Formats: sequence, C-alpha cells, structure tokens
Amino acid sequence: MRYRHYDVYGRLWAGRKNLADTIAGRAGDRSSSRISTSATVPKGQKSDMPYTVQAIADAISATALGETDLRIDEAPADAGPHDLAIAMLPKYAERLAEGSAQTAILWAGADWQSYGLRAAILVSRPRMAMSGITTMLDTGQGLVQPGIHPTAIIDDRAVLANDVAVGAFAVIASNAQIGAGSVIGPHVTIGPDARIGPGTNIRDHVSIGARVVIGRNFRAQPGARIGGDGFSYVTPEMSAVEMARATMKDQGTAKSQAYCRIHSLGAVTIGDDVEMGANSTIDNGTIRDTVIGDGTKIDNLVHVGHNTRVGQNCLLCGQTGISGSVEIGNFVVLGGQTGVADNLFIGDRVISGGGTKILSNAPAGRVLLGYPAIKMDLHTEIYKAQRRLPRLFKDVAALKRAVFKPDPGD
Repeated sequence: MRYRHYDVYGRLWAGRKNLADTIAGRAGDRSSSRISTSATVPKGQKSDMPYTVQAIADAISATALGETDLRIDEAPADAGPHDLAIAMLPKYAERLAEGSAQTAILWAGADWQSYGLRAAILVSRPRMAMSGITTMLDTGQGLVQPGIHPTAIIDDRAVLANDVAVGAFAVIASNAQIGAGSVIGPHVTIGPDARIGPGTNIRDHVSIGARVVIGRNFRAQPGARIGGDGFSYVTPEMSAVEMARATMKDQGTAKSQAYCRIHSLGAVTIGDDVEMGANSTIDNGTIRDTVIGDGTKIDNLVHVGHNTRVGQNCLLCGQTGISGSVEIGNFVVLGGQTGVADNLFIGDRVISGGGTKILSNAPAGRVLLGYPAIKMDLHTEIYKAQRRLPRLFKDVAALKRAVFKPDPGD
C-alpha cells in the first residue's frame, strides 16, 4: 500500500474529484432536526459564540418572552447571570428566585416573571427541547483541529473531501472515501474501500473494516468496532450443540470435534443518522452485508451479529446481544441486556424490557419481558403469583394439618 504522511492543513487535491460529488453530497444538503453552527467550525467543535434567547427559542420552535436579545453562554447545573437555567417542571423551578439566573427554559404556561427572570423560553415538550438546546451548546471534545494531523497516515488513493478533519495517528486505507464535513478522531482506522458519508463524527480508537458503507451524519463513540468477522464455525459432523438444540434434551451420541472457520465475505452497511456507543460491535455478514437502518441508535457494549438486519429508528440499549441472521423491524426498542437468539424475526415496534431473552419470533407491536420472553403483562402476573407462593404453601400446609390430624378421641 502506498501511504503518505500529510502536513498540517495539507490537502493534496490536485487532479482529484471532490468527494461531495461521489458520496451523497454535503451534510447540509437535506433538512435535519440538528441545529447547525457556523460552517467554518468542524463538526464536534461547536462555535464559542453565545446565542441570544430568541435564537435558541427559534431553533427549538419555542416561545421566547421578555428581553429576548439577552445572550447565553452555556447551560450549567448552577446557572449564573449569563447562563440558561433549565427548569421544565414546576418542582424544578422553586429555587430559581434564589439564584442569579436571568433566563430560564420553563414549561408551557409558566408564570416566568414570578421567578424574577428577565427572559424565558416556554416549551411544550421538555425532552424534545433538550435535544435542540444541547446540540446548540455542545462545545465538542476538542480532540481534532481543522485539517489533517501530521501523524495521520492516509493512503494516497484514499479520497477525502477538502474540509475533512483527521486526528493524530489515524490510518485511512486505499480507496476509502470520506464525505464533506466529517471529523476522524485520533487512532481511528478506516479499511480499504470503505465509504463514509458527509457529516460524520468518528471519535478516537474506532475501527471501520474494509468495504463498510456508512451514510450521512454517522456518529461513533470511542472504541466502536465495525466490520469484524462474524462468529461462525462448523464441525465436520453434527455437533453436540446441534444435537442438543434439535432434541431440546441432551447431546445424544454426538462426538467432540474441532471447529472449522466460516469466513465473512460480506461487509456492513449503515444508513443515515445512525449512532454507535462506546465499545459496541457490528460484525460483517457471511455472504450478504449486515445492515443497520436509518436513524438507529446503538448504545455502549452492544453486539450485532453477522447477517443481522436492523430496521429504521431502532434503539438497542446497553449490553444487548443480537445473534446472527436476525431480522429486526422498524422502531424496535431492545432494553438493556436483551438477548436475541439467532435466525429470529422481530416485528415493527416491538419493545423488550431490560434483561429480556428473546428465543422465538416476536410479532409486531409486542411488548416483552422475561426469560424466556413473554408478554410483559403476563410476566408481571406470573411474578406476582410467584411472590404469593410462600404464603400459598403455608396455607396448604395448614389445611393438610387440619384435614389429616388424628382425632384425639380415637
């Protein structure tokens, strides 16, 4: 492979076609719920310029009242005169009058002047407002400066849009393509022929394997791994595991055998607006790609097995493990430590509670809990019944004594 160390701010663009023409255009080409900052500030390094009360209200489609030209520096836990206090429920607003905050975000219909405020922003859905506010005021990690760090190693056949920022010791392999406005953190590895869309923010120590395709506005937290080989092995004859699974009883006469590797010829395809948590993993497909749909959010320490296809706008919460060849619909939420057995189908809008183990297909709209997974309301009834068992046993024992106790007159 031919590698070149880039000078700071070096571009080496002579004779190259800008990647904005080859990977889905710039991040700002389509409307988004994200609140953008100055175009000169790389993604992940937000502008330090303060916002006015009116600008914040407009960005989150809220109502601003009072002195709406006041400028806001940040939104800390203990707000000062130039900070934005956040008290979106009445119980959180009781101490506003005791503090020095002059501006606050409050619930719709709040009597903001009674708290001694000079301005207020009123919101009808507090949690949704928090999404916009935190986007505006997030200062980022500051690990990557504009341009390409001199220690980055970038194959001279890789194609980077001319505003991509690359951190220290990053490695970008041959024919990799990275879209406009992307930030590649320190110690990131991007494999050959990988294609990464515009507006991506990849934190430190992330690895992306060969031939991986990622859409717009992707975000990966430290240590995420995309495109490792799938956990797929086979024995020359029927194994003890296969026998136990087939009989649901024992290993039968199966003999011990060495495992032979099944290689992963597929890759990983990730849609737009997907996020991956720290130390989460997505394995390559065996033949077809493993797929993550648009808008899906993956928490820390989640594993997605080979050949699995996850739909759009799903939430996979911490320590969830999904086996190979699972089909997951849209708007599915798998609570923390959910386990999913291989070759299953999970329909649209399924929700699993924390610790649920899904061992059979789940129809659309089902809410699951327990091991094995059953309807949540049924699981709750079973749990209540289990808690009543000790008292029930005592009652049965008392009845037995009353029925079978010998008559003293006999």
